[in-house]
Amino acid sequence: MNKLEKIAREIKNCKECKKKKSGKPVPGEGNKKAKILFVGEAPGREEAKTGKPFMGRSGKLLTQLLNSIKLDRKDIFITSPVKYYPGKRTPTNKEIDHGKIHLLKQIEAIKPKLIVLLGAVAHKALIGNVKISEIHGKKLQKNKVTYFSTFHPAAALRFPFIKEFMKKDFKKLKRIISF
Repeated sequence: MNKLEKIAREIKNCKECKKKKSGKPVPGEGNKKAKILFVGEAPGREEAKTGKPFMGRSGKLLTQLLNSIKLDRKDIFITSPVKYYPGKRTPTNKEIDHGKIHLLKQIEAIKPKLIVLLGAVAHKALIGNVKISEIHGKKLQKNKVTYFSTFHPAAALRFPFIKEFMKKDFKKLKRIISF
């Protein structure tokens, strides 16, 4: 059993992760040696059914954006700080803080060169509270880790202007990932 499988088992058995949530655990998936790690928010209804991240409408948009810069989901790893479906609500600070424990273990196991933060919850978990409208499309450094900031695909589905921002952000991301 590799490190990511051990972490996935921890998540599946974690009573704190399951509190006030439903569905299957969604520890994440993708290339275990990915150079790029994408971090979202929390599983949605579709993800809770399948146990896989970004499977609904947001996932389709994310896949389109990845394909637009010649990335495939098999080349990256996708996860989130919160590993179970919290219902139709934003995860609480307590849920984010707890989920961060598992997320940091995943980051340590994968050792990505770049972490792409998708939305406010991902930012809160890994770099703190920020206004995404002010930092999207930018590369950030914190604790010797390189991050790239953008919006969550769900926001882009609700607001067409955010989708345009995301398209531009992914073009910038393409220039950054030439490693």
